[in-house]
Amino acid sequence: MKNDIRSPADVKLMVDTFYLKVQADALLGPVFNDIAQTDWDTHLPIMYTFWENLLLGTARYNGRPFPKHAPLPIDPNHFMQWINLFEATIDELFVGEKAEEAKGRARAIALVFMGKMGLLKDGEWAAPENRIQ
Repeated sequence: MKNDIRSPADVKLMVDTFYLKVQADALLGPVFNDIAQTDWDTHLPIMYTFWENLLLGTARYNGRPFPKHAPLPIDPNHFMQWINLFEATIDELFVGEKAEEAKGRARAIALVFMGKMGLLKDGEWAAPENRIQ
């Protein structure tokens, strides 16, 4: 039986499971592993703190996530795949109000990042060739 996201251990399970999928994904894996050369031993604890802050209200995260993503060669397809993997991970592991909140927050984060990267046009996702430079 699935439970809701209730503890730091739940957040850790969510983050670890999600990023294993990301690393293995044909579209996202190369961005994280090859282009960004993500140091997973450093990145994962930051993500635990980030998501604990959002979902459990721990108020321990004080970073700025966008600047590290801004220079990456990503487009709306990357964001859609990120959301799909995130939501699949949540649905696989959890059920409940916090699980739904996590999915909503992930979608909101993706939209904010896409907006800042010029990937939204009139509230819609812009195709890569139509990106605002």
